[in-house]
Amino acid sequence: MKIKKGFFCKNCGAEHNQWQGQCKICKEWNTVTEEVIHKNISKDWKTDNLTKAIKPIRMDKIGLKETSRFKTGDDEFDRVLGGGVVPGGVVLLGGEPGIGKSTLLLQIALQINNKVLYISGEESQQQIKSRAKRMGLNEESCYVLCETNIQLIFLQIQSLTPDIIIVDSIQTLHDTDVDNTAGSITQIRSVASELISFAKSTNIPVILIGHITKDGTIAGPKILEHMVDTVIQFEGDQNHVYRILRVQKNRFGATSEIGIYEMIQKGLRQVKNPSEVLISEKEKTLSGHAIAATIEGIRPLMIEVQALVSTAVYGTPQRSCTGFNSKRLNMLLAVLEKRAGFNLVSKDVFINITGGINVVDPALDLAVIAAILSSCHDIPISQKLCFASEIGLSGELRPISKTNQRIQEAEKLGFEGIFISSYTKFSGQQNIIKLHQLSKVESLVNFLF
Repeated sequence: MKIKKGFFCKNCGAEHNQWQGQCKICKEWNTVTEEVIHKNISKDWKTDNLTKAIKPIRMDKIGLKETSRFKTGDDEFDRVLGGGVVPGGVVLLGGEPGIGKSTLLLQIALQINNKVLYISGEESQQQIKSRAKRMGLNEESCYVLCETNIQLIFLQIQSLTPDIIIVDSIQTLHDTDVDNTAGSITQIRSVASELISFAKSTNIPVILIGHITKDGTIAGPKILEHMVDTVIQFEGDQNHVYRILRVQKNRFGATSEIGIYEMIQKGLRQVKNPSEVLISEKEKTLSGHAIAATIEGIRPLMIEVQALVSTAVYGTPQRSCTGFNSKRLNMLLAVLEKRAGFNLVSKDVFINITGGINVVDPALDLAVIAAILSSCHDIPISQKLCFASEIGLSGELRPISKTNQRIQEAEKLGFEGIFISSYTKFSGQQNIIKLHQLSKVESLVNFLF
């Protein structure tokens, strides 16, 4: 039988008639590769479903029933998913090698009270057992299958009938009907479509682990992220003990939600109050430090901003950021020079967000400016004060969203004052913490220094 081949884009998965340097759909260069298309057509688990007649139903005739979510026993993971795993939902978890993806999902598999099938294509049963023993969790409801053939996996699923399936990882599985190596675009697309179709027809949730490329994107065609219901990124630095679980897409909940873990010897420990670990302990107050009241998803966080302003040794002053947008830093420095009269042209400016996390909340602006001014004057800011406001190009303090949650978090952690915009509207609640409402950057300079 003649083997049919095609040309597919590694970035978007688009098919082309012949090889070409640039993909005509996503316009990326050197992403089109040759792949073998299906050679054989075999029967699988869903063959019987093809005979069922599917008819369109009018919208008002469709019955709606409440679906109870699976509680995984991991509050951080459940929060990121929007309250738990949805029956029939497909979750894709991506992250750097060695960041702890397999550890997280094995830990969840051992915590769930339901019957779990843990499918591993990367580790042996003895390796998984030794890691589970180190965690010291219940192992009675977790079944381990070390297999990469998708047809054999479905046979085991039919005999076991699990309540939830975990696959580590999607790139290691292969379909015998596709004459390509495991991890190729055609294989990933074929295996993923089979698992997603299975989850939707049986109402059994599936959690997939996905490898990522050197660019930080999940390996395989981009269509994989469109096919699944939820895409979660597991972030962190191997040099730091903290890991962040960040949702990028969620059909059943809010996006931009985060969960924070600490890597310890027994596995991953949930960080219930991340504000306390993101603020460094110091014996005495130092200059160049300011506390920002930020929001990640629906969770308020108190984050420490560190700044260092020094005279430029070389001709061109340096602008360096860790965890903060460098372009936004340049904008804030321009506002300080134009509106507040600070000459920072000949100064090196370094910004660091403690804890090794990246923050995109615009309310961080005021804390960044306060830390820069503190370092520039070498005058420390009281650790009982925090900041939450966006800075406009004219130097005005702009109001931000969810101000009440930020104020409540600051009160809970014992802060005595918070700097916010004077244009902020409140819901009329009484606050113990003192509110410093300012309208311009100049007012902050006069108040602090």
